[in-house]
Amino acid sequence: MAGLTSPVVLDCRARLDDGDAGERMWRQGHLPGAVHVDMDRDLSASVREDGVGGRHPLPSHDVVAGLFRRQGITPEHQVVVYDDMGGQMAAARLWWMLAWAGHPDVRVLDGGIQAWQAVGGELKPAPSAPVSLDTSDWQPNFDDSLLVTAEEVAAGQAVLLDARGEARFRGEQEPVDRVAGHIPGALCRPTTSNLEANGRFKDRMSLVRELRKTLPDESDVVAYCGSGISACQNILAFAIAGLPLPRLYAGSWSDWISDSKRPVATGE
Repeated sequence: MAGLTSPVVLDCRARLDDGDAGERMWRQGHLPGAVHVDMDRDLSASVREDGVGGRHPLPSHDVVAGLFRRQGITPEHQVVVYDDMGGQMAAARLWWMLAWAGHPDVRVLDGGIQAWQAVGGELKPAPSAPVSLDTSDWQPNFDDSLLVTAEEVAAGQAVLLDARGEARFRGEQEPVDRVAGHIPGALCRPTTSNLEANGRFKDRMSLVRELRKTLPDESDVVAYCGSGISACQNILAFAIAGLPLPRLYAGSWSDWISDSKRPVATGE
């Protein structure tokens, strides 16, 4: 039964413009017992030259299972993940990946490391010598029905929910990808819309009202963003609201534009 063993705590802080920032922040100070999980090296596969799969391709089943076993995770462990950006970078990604793997008890620390510090929680620097972790023999049961392909997105059978900011959605600016705009027909739901000013998630009823206002009906929903990281925070918002979870287009916008034949929209 989950909760009878000590929780596994994973630090997922990261920065898009600095691949070493997450580990550096973890070394400077982290929740007691927390292990660093790297957004680029652990939660993503290698980027292909042709751009297929996007900037943060989802790793294979075997690679993800190996990551979780190295952390000593089993279904009997509660897992707590956190970052410092309201789940946007990349705690919700790891939450989603553990749910994809079939783990029954994964929690995201609401408000992240700032919330921990706000209640007087101490931070520990990285140990001077590497810590040996207990490994596990967990064999995850991945649910690939939680994912969609670019071809399924192009079929237009689902409501697309874009987690990027409004300026990027409209194509007015694009600081990361080579093409600006959004997938035609998508709706814009920036991840910041799910958060209060203090970085914590809005309460359940607020999220229910806002998500139902954004979505036209109870249609199938697909979440995407720039590269499949922050889209998971929108999926987490649905979970908090108690609504059916969107599926994830893991490659997201950066995968969509890898094929110049796919249409691009700008504006609202």
